[in-house]
Amino acid sequence: MASIRSRSGCGFTEPDELCMVGVRENAQQNSPKIHEGWWAYKEVVQGSFVPVPSFWGLVNSAWNLCSVGKRQSPVNIETSHMIFDPFLTPLRINTGGRKVSGTMYNTGRHVSLRLDKEHLVNISGGPMTYSHRLEEIRLHFGSEDSQGSEHLLNGQAFSGEVQLIHYNHELYTNVTEAAKSPNGLVVVSIFIKVSDSSNPFLNRMLNRDTITRITYKNDAYLLQGLNIEELYPETSSFITYDGSMTIPPCYETASWIIMNKPVYITRMQMHSLRLLSQNQPSQIFLSMSDNFRPVQPLNNRCIRTNINFSLQGKDCPNNRAQKLQYRVNEWLLK
Repeated sequence: MASIRSRSGCGFTEPDELCMVGVRENAQQNSPKIHEGWWAYKEVVQGSFVPVPSFWGLVNSAWNLCSVGKRQSPVNIETSHMIFDPFLTPLRINTGGRKVSGTMYNTGRHVSLRLDKEHLVNISGGPMTYSHRLEEIRLHFGSEDSQGSEHLLNGQAFSGEVQLIHYNHELYTNVTEAAKSPNGLVVVSIFIKVSDSSNPFLNRMLNRDTITRITYKNDAYLLQGLNIEELYPETSSFITYDGSMTIPPCYETASWIIMNKPVYITRMQMHSLRLLSQNQPSQIFLSMSDNFRPVQPLNNRCIRTNINFSLQGKDCPNNRAQKLQYRVNEWLLK
């Protein structure tokens, strides 16, 4: 027991606040560069202390929004609180009619696909005033099918979540600048469910020949001839709200767009994801799964949708509830 206690320098009987004072003071003495990668989703079984989500905002003053921010992501989407916005237009994806290439990485925290700059993919419409450029596709997934997504729907998690991270290329020169600036990011989020069939885009990423190339942290593999439009489910309906990045520094510069249908991967592909290691080959195996941040308070933010859930008349509030319930049930069908 003593060895476990010493990994964070805190005894089991010490209050978290007192314990974190020492950790925070030690952390603040280090350079910002050290901090950039000094976070985790799960507690480390052995080795030195690495801050989990509840500590992100405490160990580094540059990350304080993770603790004190009022527009943090992800959130639990209560469908009964959604507001229909008739001015939300359909999303427009502009690939220039070309397929794209990108490099798939095991970052130790995510499966990350970063597109090359040769063929650009832009998105507009929806809640966006500006055009945004696709920078990265990131996968979150669970150690079991009942968890894995960052966002929840009426308190229920999905097996995973695909996040397409875009930056405002009309106002900013790159994603780093945009991430810390107003109207900087748009993240399109698509829930993942396990099924007998597989989304064609995700099938390119998760087939056995490909996914086994990035088993360990820092592994990378080039993918070519990708059609981004194949990743999207067959729906023009979505939900949107203003939030933050879900990793440190948790900047509150992101508009989230959550598609109203999931995409599917096979049970074998989900198993392959769970076999990815957070660590390098020389280190102990630690599954990348459960790489999600817990949901954050909504704090009276408005969740808008382009789903018109009213029926015949505005004088029938019960109809609105019935239509909404139908939408939720339809969404959760396998």
